[in-house]
Amino acid sequence: MNIDLLKKLCMTDGISGDEGCVREIIKEEIKDHADEITTDAMGNLIVFKKGKNTPKRKVLLSAHMDEVGFIITYINDDGTLKVSEVGGIDRRCILGDAVKINGKINGVFGTKPIHLCNDDEKKQIPKLKDMYIDIGAKDKESAEKLVSPGDSVAFVSDFIINDDALITKAIDDRLGCAVMIDMIKGDLEYDMYFSFVVQEEVGLRGATGAAYSIAPDSAIVIESTTASDVPGIEESNVMCKVGEGAVISFMDRATVYDREYFKLALKTAEENGIKAQIKEGVAGGNDSGAIHKSRGGVRTVAVSVPCRYLHSAYTVISLKDYEETEKLVKALSIKLCEHD
Repeated sequence: MNIDLLKKLCMTDGISGDEGCVREIIKEEIKDHADEITTDAMGNLIVFKKGKNTPKRKVLLSAHMDEVGFIITYINDDGTLKVSEVGGIDRRCILGDAVKINGKINGVFGTKPIHLCNDDEKKQIPKLKDMYIDIGAKDKESAEKLVSPGDSVAFVSDFIINDDALITKAIDDRLGCAVMIDMIKGDLEYDMYFSFVVQEEVGLRGATGAAYSIAPDSAIVIESTTASDVPGIEESNVMCKVGEGAVISFMDRATVYDREYFKLALKTAEENGIKAQIKEGVAGGNDSGAIHKSRGGVRTVAVSVPCRYLHSAYTVISLKDYEETEKLVKALSIKLCEHD
């Protein structure tokens, strides 16, 4: 568990389709530790590292480099910016948020002032088309000197540690990337493939190409998943909780997970004294949705860290959950390499 590395990854902007800065950090971290590093046409980083032994099957570990954000679509005459979402974002989390364009130009989300709204408007969450980003430009010409349509917009955040809690952006899925980097920099029991993929948040696009190229027999997807253990939520709708360990899924909206691997993940956690929980619900999705359908099919399991307020500027996880997630991924990867 490398907190400094995770901070570097989370504080680097890389929305879907513009992951280059994140990819360069990862390449720099692993360049002296991997046996093969390639970047494919989509921008996926595909890595092979030899272990002490040859596995019975080709095992892939995968995490995505991209984060949710926005893209500039138009510059208004008054110098404010219109944007579209890149990935799924809750509009309730946007207003007043600070953002950064292309990693250098700061702005803030705004909308019509509350004192000019009618009674109905005050009760509604503004649609994205009724919001704008204000970078302080006096007019369109001034704004065009700084930004252009097509530019990437990412949330601005801090990296805050309160005892066991970590509060920051882009845990989804820079934590998965950090886990894989740690494994590549360490000694592996078996040969293993790793894919740091692009564009998960806009439709599992990078994983589709990476899985086809690598052609694994088995895969572990390392992710972050929504923890709804917050006030006002019925226990039956919580699904997973921060502080209760790594999350193992049996099904989501993109994948019905391999039943044997699901049970193997639970057994591995129990045998190794690793704190783990079942995701008690069917919601969301991740790169497993693309990987398990690749070529003739790939046996796939997902291990996730529970995360509150996913896809926002400030998400919350437990550092202990981070540690348990990494432990389980390492132990389970060995099990899959030995599995018939």
